Amino acid sequence: GFTPGVVSAKTGAAGYRYVEKSIEAALAGQVAAVATAPLNKEALHAAGITYPGHTEMFAEKMAAARSCMTFFSAEMICSLVTVHIGYQDVVPALTSTRILDVIELTVEAVQKARGKKPRIAVCGLNPHAGEHGLFGQGEEEKIILPAIEAAKAKGITIEGPLPPDTAFIATKRRQVDAYICMYHDQALIPLKALYFDDGVNLTLGLPVVRTSPDHGTAFDIAGKGIASPVSMIAAINLAGE
Repeated sequence: GFTPGVVSAKTGAAGYRYVEKSIEAALAGQVAAVATAPLNKEALHAAGITYPGHTEMFAEKMAAARSCMTFFSAEMICSLVTVHIGYQDVVPALTSTRILDVIELTVEAVQKARGKKPRIAVCGLNPHAGEHGLFGQGEEEKIILPAIEAAKAKGITIEGPLPPDTAFIATKRRQVDAYICMYHDQALIPLKALYFDDGVNLTLGLPVVRTSPDHGTAFDIAGKGIASPVSMIAAINLAGE
């Protein structure tokens, strides 16, 4: 047995097996989409499983040439260039190729889900998008801009690098179909502040659709019957769409 809300190696191992089974079913063509529930990273690690999360498991086991994490809500879509890494590791992980991959995966997914050519906005990395080299080491000019130019050359409607602090204001959100964000919290702070209940996490670039709610396991309220199922339902609905 197990106790709800308590980290254990047994539940971590079981959670991992469920994910493995879903990936096997997807690769065998038995399912077209997988909606995953939140996984506790501590329980996974207690079971000796070192993946940071679902996204990395799916990408590796499905041998995805390129993949990215994106978040869909009714009003806002954000894709992440880097995900579960510490901030000092963000800059070394940023390359023009990686940013372009994320742009292309996002355009393809939004086109599929929304049925129209999307308008893309790319966030800068530094405050004020570097303000022409004043902040940072010129990442905007050296790494981000070349990816935007390459996307433009492919006919993608795109702008940026935008100063991240004004990229998400209401007037801008109305003009943008999807944002490309350089690191985890750049996307998830505005998204969760505004649309926590209807946000859905999608892994792009896989041979099947994979969605999940945009929240964690909430062990503090586990087993009490008070957790909201709204985001899980949204994840299942989006997978179906």
